[in-house]
Amino acid sequence: MANKKTLPDQQPFTEKLFYLLIVVAFAAGLLTGFLIWGQQNAASAPESAAPAADVGPTPTQQIVRYDVSPDDDPSIGPEDAPITIIEFSDYQCPYCRRWAEQVEKQLLDTYGDKIRLVYRDFPLTSIHDQAFAAAEAANCAGEQGKYWEYHDALFAQKYGLGQEAYLKYAEDLGLDLDQFAQCLKEHRYKDEVQADLDEAMQIGVRSTPTFFVNGIAVVGAQPFEVFQSLIDKELAGELPK
Repeated sequence: MANKKTLPDQQPFTEKLFYLLIVVAFAAGLLTGFLIWGQQNAASAPESAAPAADVGPTPTQQIVRYDVSPDDDPSIGPEDAPITIIEFSDYQCPYCRRWAEQVEKQLLDTYGDKIRLVYRDFPLTSIHDQAFAAAEAANCAGEQGKYWEYHDALFAQKYGLGQEAYLKYAEDLGLDLDQFAQCLKEHRYKDEVQADLDEAMQIGVRSTPTFFVNGIAVVGAQPFEVFQSLIDKELAGELPK
């Protein structure tokens, strides 16, 4: 009985495919590790930050508290609240917008007077051409006591971003349009926004949004549960000072 024959080069092709799959899997593993490392590396280039794969210290990691000033920036909540959350954010950043819409209100509703939320500007001008101007506009609205309402309007983006949109948001909020327009024209808050940006860079902030919860860094638009876990442990005195 004749021996069966394999198709020409069948076995070599199978071996080649096997080794190719190994190479691809190895490369994918390296790429995944690089991406996770890149999100957490403080020396990375400025960018908008999606939620990192892993956030917060593990039991074997040391808690680091950064000395971050709330400055005189807009805030919600009492100054003596046991939890201060300082957010460095960008009005053109999609992840900042998502966090503002999905997490910010829930935190304020859940913890009430136990937290103070401070908004500081970190406009990523290299990728967001309207971020700096939007931050200036929000501060101009704050001059008339409407900072947080304007903050919400910018993130809702009913009219998008741009000079015409900034005036429309001001009109919707009932601001004095002449005063608001003059504030924009003079770039009255340019130095204020730049000072926030400079301080954030000195601390090591490289992406938005970045938060400091009583000095503990949380990078990216993390879900409510991440902040809840950290805040609850802090209120319970479970974290080292």
